[in-house]
Amino acid sequence: MTENPEKKIIIDEDWKSQVQREREAALKGPGDEPAQPAQASPEVEMPPASLTYLASSLYFQASMFLGLMPHPGSGKVEKNLPVAKHSIDMLGVLQQKTEGNRTPDESEEIEAMLYQLRMAYVQVVG
Repeated sequence: MTENPEKKIIIDEDWKSQVQREREAALKGPGDEPAQPAQASPEVEMPPASLTYLASSLYFQASMFLGLMPHPGSGKVEKNLPVAKHSIDMLGVLQQKTEGNRTPDESEEIEAMLYQLRMAYVQVVG
């Protein structure tokens, strides 16, 4: 039988400096100057997360893809009926999943949004 030679464990004590060198090399641009890390965009105050905000977002997204309003980025009217239908369906899921946890005003808003979007969808498709 042959004896297994004892396995040698090599510990690289300099791994942190190696990682730092690799990170610096990755940040270097095509020239000799290191590339600047991406600048964080200025803080934009976002509205508080709420059922009304989420429902309104889905409503506006569906309206936009039904061609009822222009895209905010391009200013062009774009129709994408599968995306519009998906947004309407998502609003319906939101309505179902929050049943019993909404205020009467929230329930009324979601029902009105769904009714308007569904009628608009039928009109656009038909």
